[in-house]
Amino acid sequence: MTPTKRLKILTETITSSFQEFFQKSFAAGITILVCSAIAMIWANSGWHESYEGLRHMKVAMTFGSLNLQFSFEQFVNDALMVLFFLVVGLEIKREVLVGELSSRKKAMLPMVAALSGMLFPGLIYAAFNLGTPQIRGWGVPVATDIAFALGILALLGPRVPLGLKVFLAALAIVDDLLSVLVIAIFYTSTLNVGMLLWAVIVTAALYLLNRLGVQKVWIYAILGVVLWLCVLFSGVHATIAGVVLALTIPGESKIDGISFFRKSRDLVDRIAKKVENDEEEGLQLDAVHTLENLCENVQSPLHRIEHGMQTVVTFIILPLFALINAGVAIDTTIAASLASPVSLGIMFGLFVGKQIGVTLAALLSVRFGIADLPANVDFKQVYGVSILCGIGFTMALFVGHLAFQDAVSLDIAKLSILIGSAISAIVGSLVLRSALPRTT
Repeated sequence: MTPTKRLKILTETITSSFQEFFQKSFAAGITILVCSAIAMIWANSGWHESYEGLRHMKVAMTFGSLNLQFSFEQFVNDALMVLFFLVVGLEIKREVLVGELSSRKKAMLPMVAALSGMLFPGLIYAAFNLGTPQIRGWGVPVATDIAFALGILALLGPRVPLGLKVFLAALAIVDDLLSVLVIAIFYTSTLNVGMLLWAVIVTAALYLLNRLGVQKVWIYAILGVVLWLCVLFSGVHATIAGVVLALTIPGESKIDGISFFRKSRDLVDRIAKKVENDEEEGLQLDAVHTLENLCENVQSPLHRIEHGMQTVVTFIILPLFALINAGVAIDTTIAASLASPVSLGIMFGLFVGKQIGVTLAALLSVRFGIADLPANVDFKQVYGVSILCGIGFTMALFVGHLAFQDAVSLDIAKLSILIGSAISAIVGSLVLRSALPRTT
């Protein structure tokens, strides 16, 4: 096989994988939107008490002699969402290894845009709430919801250039990484140094297994649960364990693609042969078993876990998170609070701060030769994407739970996130619709 043909196959594989990821993000956005609508209707209906009963339902988890008690809301936010952060961490690592963050030239534009796109919303929120206890909520409007943002792009159809989709995905992934750092640094309660030390020891063990070439997923799963328990009791938010675990998962496979193609072709030829006797049938079954192992070994643990977890996270955990967290009972007090500093800081941070930060960073980085625009992408399209980055939702709701301890402030934050995200989605899609080339 010539190098040119290999490059073509690799390019087609990468493009195909991204398109699959893109379509899943679209489906995830729709599913989360439906669950959010159900939560809002449920919370404001005559069945409001049953909604609150679901959120506060007791959930018990037992690990040997250790018994953990959660409300259902805490179980979703502190346990199930660890798996979401695991997938986020795997996506970040994959992009760093082989994707849009694998080289300085590729990574610079989304990295600078993500950093600036987080800075301005935080500053806008701080300007509204400076000198008040509510300043703690500055982290709420800084994150972008990748599923919703890519979902809006998917609704615009084939007019959207691939480079624009990849730019938004890479930006959102960097945004997720920075959001994780914000949670770990600024939304950590009192530290339990002993448990934190145990978390470091478990992380070191996971890293050592990676360096030794251990690729058994179940080993990482067991140590991952231990790591989660250590982080849960350390004072650092438990979901950080998901990202830390992801960064220790091996990204290399046991065999390379070329060896796989060569060996699998020979095995398929052997399997396809006509069987004349029992001995040949046994050899054929051996070849099937060998091919099965070969298919497993050509996939890295990172790929296997990400592929296996993505559907569960996309269509079960995130919709459940939206159902439990998006319900806000709207009364006259909550409605009047939309003019409060917290609400204005979040809404303006999401809608105004994101578009200023992302667009300004893109303009300056291209102007000074730090980065290049993606192929077939212009600044008007980048501006449209910058507005879509104001769709905070999942991560914004998550940070809101960490930032606001009282129920009233949390409800105000939730409603403001929903409004700011909705405005960003509508305006961003309209701007992009006018900026994208017309189909003939």
